[in-house]
Amino acid sequence: MPHSILWSVILALHLISIMFWIGGTAYAAIIMRQSLSLLDPTQRNSVQLQSLGRFFRVLMHVIPTALITGWLMILHEGGFAHAPWTTNLMQLIGVIMAVLYVRVLTGPFQKARRALRPQPALFDSIRNQILVIMALGLIAVLAASLGHPFV
Repeated sequence: MPHSILWSVILALHLISIMFWIGGTAYAAIIMRQSLSLLDPTQRNSVQLQSLGRFFRVLMHVIPTALITGWLMILHEGGFAHAPWTTNLMQLIGVIMAVLYVRVLTGPFQKARRALRPQPALFDSIRNQILVIMALGLIAVLAASLGHPFV
Protein backbone atom coordinates (compact mmCIF):
# COMPACT_ATOMS: atom_id res chain seq x y z
CA MET A 1 0.00 0.00 0.00
CA PRO A 2 1.51 3.38 -0.95
CA HIS A 3 2.66 5.71 1.80
CA SER A 4 0.37 8.65 2.47
CA ILE A 5 1.16 11.79 4.44
CA LEU A 6 -2.44 11.82 5.67
CA TRP A 7 -2.06 8.47 7.45
CA SER A 8 1.27 9.54 8.89
CA VAL A 9 -0.41 12.63 10.34
CA ILE A 10 -3.28 10.53 11.73
CA LEU A 11 -0.77 8.15 13.37
CA ALA A 12 1.17 11.12 14.78
CA LEU A 13 -2.03 12.65 16.22
CA HIS A 14 -2.89 9.27 17.74
CA LEU A 15 0.53 8.87 19.35
CA ILE A 16 0.66 12.46 20.62
CA SER A 17 -2.81 12.06 22.14
CA ILE A 18 -1.77 8.85 23.89
CA MET A 19 1.41 10.54 25.18
CA PHE A 20 -0.62 13.39 26.69
CA TRP A 21 -3.20 11.02 28.12
CA ILE A 22 -0.85 8.53 29.80
CA GLY A 23 1.91 11.02 30.56
CA GLY A 24 -0.60 13.43 32.07
CA THR A 25 -2.04 10.74 34.31
CA ALA A 26 1.46 9.82 35.50
CA TYR A 27 2.19 13.46 36.27
CA ALA A 28 -1.16 14.07 38.00
CA ALA A 29 -1.04 10.91 40.10
CA ILE A 30 2.62 10.58 40.97
CA ILE A 31 4.65 13.76 40.52
CA MET A 32 2.14 16.46 41.44
CA ARG A 33 1.19 14.78 44.72
CA GLN A 34 4.76 14.86 46.02
CA SER A 35 5.17 18.54 45.15
CA LEU A 36 1.87 19.52 46.75
CA SER A 37 2.91 18.10 50.10
CA LEU A 38 5.09 21.20 50.53
CA LEU A 39 2.04 23.51 50.57
CA ASP A 40 -0.42 24.25 53.35
CA PRO A 41 -3.83 22.55 52.91
CA THR A 42 -5.65 25.60 51.50
CA GLN A 43 -2.98 26.23 48.87
CA ARG A 44 -2.72 22.50 48.16
CA ASN A 45 -6.45 22.25 47.43
CA SER A 46 -6.38 25.30 45.19
CA VAL A 47 -3.37 24.13 43.18
CA GLN A 48 -4.79 20.61 42.88
CA LEU A 49 -8.17 21.84 41.67
CA GLN A 50 -6.63 24.24 39.15
CA SER A 51 -4.11 21.68 37.86
CA LEU A 52 -6.65 18.87 37.57
CA GLY A 53 -9.15 21.23 35.95
CA ARG A 54 -6.64 22.19 33.27
CA PHE A 55 -5.59 18.57 32.76
CA PHE A 56 -9.19 17.38 32.44
CA ARG A 57 -9.95 20.16 29.92
CA VAL A 58 -7.00 19.02 27.80
CA LEU A 59 -8.28 15.43 28.02
CA MET A 60 -11.64 16.59 26.63
CA HIS A 61 -9.78 17.07 23.33
CA VAL A 62 -7.11 14.39 23.65
CA ILE A 63 -9.42 11.44 24.36
CA PRO A 64 -11.73 11.89 21.35
CA THR A 65 -8.66 12.50 19.16
CA ALA A 66 -7.02 9.27 20.37
CA LEU A 67 -10.17 7.20 19.91
CA ILE A 68 -11.15 8.64 16.53
CA THR A 69 -7.66 8.41 15.03
CA GLY A 70 -7.36 4.83 16.30
CA TRP A 71 -10.66 3.88 14.71
CA LEU A 72 -9.69 5.61 11.46
CA MET A 73 -6.50 3.56 11.30
CA ILE A 74 -8.45 0.35 11.97
CA LEU A 75 -10.83 1.19 9.12
CA HIS A 76 -7.89 2.02 6.87
CA GLU A 77 -6.31 -1.36 7.56
CA GLY A 78 -9.38 -3.41 6.61
CA GLY A 79 -11.94 -2.73 9.30
CA PHE A 80 -12.80 -3.97 12.75
CA ALA A 81 -13.38 -7.58 11.64
CA HIS A 82 -9.79 -7.85 10.42
CA ALA A 83 -8.12 -6.16 13.40
CA PRO A 84 -5.71 -8.35 15.38
CA TRP A 85 -6.50 -9.19 19.00
CA THR A 86 -3.89 -6.69 20.22
CA THR A 87 -5.66 -3.88 18.39
CA ASN A 88 -9.00 -4.98 19.83
CA LEU A 89 -7.43 -5.05 23.30
CA MET A 90 -6.09 -1.50 22.82
CA GLN A 91 -9.52 -0.41 21.63
CA LEU A 92 -11.27 -1.95 24.63
CA ILE A 93 -8.80 -0.46 27.09
CA GLY A 94 -9.10 2.96 25.44
CA VAL A 95 -12.87 2.94 25.78
CA ILE A 96 -12.63 1.82 29.42
CA MET A 97 -10.10 4.59 30.11
CA ALA A 98 -12.46 7.13 28.52
CA VAL A 99 -15.38 5.91 30.65
CA LEU A 100 -13.22 6.12 33.79
CA TYR A 101 -12.19 9.66 32.85
CA VAL A 102 -15.84 10.71 32.57
CA ARG A 103 -16.52 9.00 35.90
CA VAL A 104 -13.71 10.93 37.66
CA LEU A 105 -14.67 14.20 35.99
CA THR A 106 -18.37 14.00 36.80
CA GLY A 107 -17.97 12.34 40.21
CA PRO A 108 -15.21 13.15 42.70
CA PHE A 109 -13.71 16.04 40.73
CA GLN A 110 -17.07 17.85 40.58
CA LYS A 111 -17.56 17.21 44.30
CA ALA A 112 -14.13 18.69 45.00
CA ARG A 113 -14.87 21.74 42.85
CA ARG A 114 -18.17 22.38 44.62
CA ALA A 115 -16.89 21.82 48.16
CA LEU A 116 -15.91 24.80 50.28
CA ARG A 117 -13.08 22.79 51.80
CA PRO A 118 -12.47 19.59 49.82
CA GLN A 119 -11.28 16.78 52.05
CA PRO A 120 -8.00 14.97 51.35
CA ALA A 121 -9.95 11.71 50.91
CA LEU A 122 -11.67 13.22 47.88
CA PHE A 123 -8.33 14.00 46.24
CA ASP A 124 -7.09 10.52 47.18
CA SER A 125 -10.11 9.07 45.37
CA ILE A 126 -9.33 11.14 42.27
CA ARG A 127 -5.67 10.09 42.43
CA ASN A 128 -6.52 6.40 42.80
CA GLN A 129 -8.84 6.51 39.81
CA ILE A 130 -6.21 8.34 37.76
CA LEU A 131 -3.70 5.63 38.74
CA VAL A 132 -6.09 2.99 37.38
CA ILE A 133 -6.37 4.93 34.11
CA MET A 134 -2.58 5.17 33.95
CA ALA A 135 -2.15 1.42 34.55
CA LEU A 136 -4.68 0.64 31.82
CA GLY A 137 -2.83 3.00 29.48
CA LEU A 138 0.42 1.18 30.13
CA ILE A 139 -1.29 -2.15 29.39
CA ALA A 140 -2.57 -0.65 26.12
CA VAL A 141 0.98 0.37 25.20
CA LEU A 142 2.13 -3.16 25.97
CA ALA A 143 -0.64 -4.52 23.71
CA ALA A 144 0.52 -2.16 20.95
CA SER A 145 4.06 -3.45 21.34
CA LEU A 146 2.92 -7.08 21.24
CA GLY A 147 0.98 -6.42 18.05
CA HIS A 148 3.89 -4.83 16.19
CA PRO A 149 5.31 -7.21 13.58
CA PHE A 150 9.07 -6.79 13.92
CA VAL A 151 10.70 -8.39 10.92
